[in-house]
Amino acid sequence: MGMAEHRRNHDESSARGGKKTGPNPTDRAKSGTKRSLLTDGDGIPLGVVVSGANTHDKRLVEETLESIPVERPEPTPRKKQHFCADKGYDFPDVRELIRDWGYTVHIKARGEEVAESKAIPGYRCRRWVVERTHSWFNRFRRLLIRWEKKAENYLAFIHFACAWVTLRAAGILG
Repeated sequence: MGMAEHRRNHDESSARGGKKTGPNPTDRAKSGTKRSLLTDGDGIPLGVVVSGANTHDKRLVEETLESIPVERPEPTPRKKQHFCADKGYDFPDVRELIRDWGYTVHIKARGEEVAESKAIPGYRCRRWVVERTHSWFNRFRRLLIRWEKKAENYLAFIHFACAWVTLRAAGILG
């Protein structure tokens, strides 16, 4: 499993006063929306949350875990459930929360991933699966730029995209 955020910088709804938008701290305070996404190992969405772009990644972990709509099987010593995340989640309280949910934590410490990528030829981080799912979401023009004023409406379109990605992966839509 993996988790990452995706920020939409040119967010029209925030200019009109939509909720769950905020200034993006990395893009000269342009308003935007952040999607926090939890996927399985194949990139199938399991849970998603929408927030303002100025929300720190660690603040969305619990809400994203709670957004999983189906009952999760209990992890066992034989069948562990892994949680892979980037250095934005490298905080003791986040690690503890993820362990409390029963996951085996795989969060690269700050600077550790850069060292591995230089030492191991062809190294790819594990969270590329989540980034790929965000890319699939961006193929939906409705999600690429957030036009909805209400966060609930935007989240509904994201859930529709989650369903579409899941059905395509299952081979139902071809």
